[in-house]
Amino acid sequence: MTMADATAMETAADRRRRRDRFLRALNEARAVRNQVRPRQARAARMRRAIHMRTFSW
Repeated sequence: MTMADATAMETAADRRRRRDRFLRALNEARAVRNQVRPRQARAARMRRAIHMRTFSW
């Protein structure tokens, strides 16, 4: 079985489930990082806010 066959057999539900699991883990990791390094997290939030404010479409 090739990689293409394995990908073709994977259903959309399986993909969604895997993606949901990944995003949950990512959000949990971000939350832990924000608790451990609140000052760094605040600085990152500020940088993101400034970037979004100055971003032009």
